[in-house]
Amino acid sequence: MRSRYVKRAAAVLVPAALVYGLIAYLLLPSLWRHYEHQKKLAGVPMVTVTAQGIPGDAINVGLVGSREDILCAMRAAGWYAADPVTWRSSLEISGSVLFDQPYPTAPVSPLLYEGRREDLAFEKPAGKSADRRHHIRLWMVLQDGDEHRPVWLGAATFDRGVGFSHYTGAITHHIGPDIDAERRLVESDLQSAGMIEARYKVTGVGPTLLGRNGGGDPYYTDGEVWMLRLVENCARRSAPPQIIEGPAIIEIKDALWQSIAGVYQSLQPRPASRGE
Repeated sequence: MRSRYVKRAAAVLVPAALVYGLIAYLLLPSLWRHYEHQKKLAGVPMVTVTAQGIPGDAINVGLVGSREDILCAMRAAGWYAADPVTWRSSLEISGSVLFDQPYPTAPVSPLLYEGRREDLAFEKPAGKSADRRHHIRLWMVLQDGDEHRPVWLGAATFDRGVGFSHYTGAITHHIGPDIDAERRLVESDLQSAGMIEARYKVTGVGPTLLGRNGGGDPYYTDGEVWMLRLVENCARRSAPPQIIEGPAIIEIKDALWQSIAGVYQSLQPRPASRGE
């Protein structure tokens, strides 16, 4: 009798597990991968790594334009180019945090993408000192993308305070978990400055609720990279940017994700304003 029940259960559970596996690990991930506007980005990494090889910040923003276009656009949007990491800048950022002094061009710790450090880094202060700031690192990944302009990928995060890495114990900035909010901020500031011609999406890390960056800080994201095509030669645009919609399945997924992320966010404890 027991053997018969086991066989019946197996006859139901095994096919169900196979169907689940096909849907969860093959069908839906394949539907959610899309690079129709930047085909050469298919297959490139969408997560940075630390110098120790630990997965770092997720890629969540892309810019289309020359180096000069980016420098001008970010300056017009009110973002500062970060100083390089030197002994002097390291002492200055330490003094900024310890004595609550402004340092709007403070350096950012290096992250690696395909074995190289960021090409550009920008920040926007969110407090008096370099303790709290919005920042983005950028790497040029394509010399000539589908729009015949250079393509850059970036990781935008919010530094909410200085503390210790959960993985190595090193002193580091802790990031805010909602990295989609930082993506929106970059887009909003550039749009307000009239620096964006068009916006569209490509697949990044994919929907992630329990991600961890190189310092062990949690993050969550809908997994999309917002690609922002910049104006050329800093010619300010008065009209809103063109919003190029993605495939219908992506729009449905993102709508569902907003509900999930909203519930998840409401359940999280409010982080301290300073480091842990």
